[in-house]
Amino acid sequence: MVHRTVPILLRGGNVLPDFRDALITESNRSGQSVNEVIIRAAAERLAQRGIQFAGAFEPGDVQPINDNHDHPHGSARHVG
Repeated sequence: MVHRTVPILLRGGNVLPDFRDALITESNRSGQSVNEVIIRAAAERLAQRGIQFAGAFEPGDVQPINDNHDHPHGSARHVG
């Protein structure tokens, strides 16, 4: 079954250099484009918040991340 996709327009975000470097490193590590990494992270966050949608790139491709088990104080995490 072919699923219809639609474009999403991302542009112009200014971020700190170390965040950009981390994003590019993850993109290279995962074999995904920077846009794919960002879209997947946003989809995982939406799913974590209980927002219902079929998937990001294809139905069923997104599972929520449960941050509560990774950090003793809930979902707050420090990267770096």
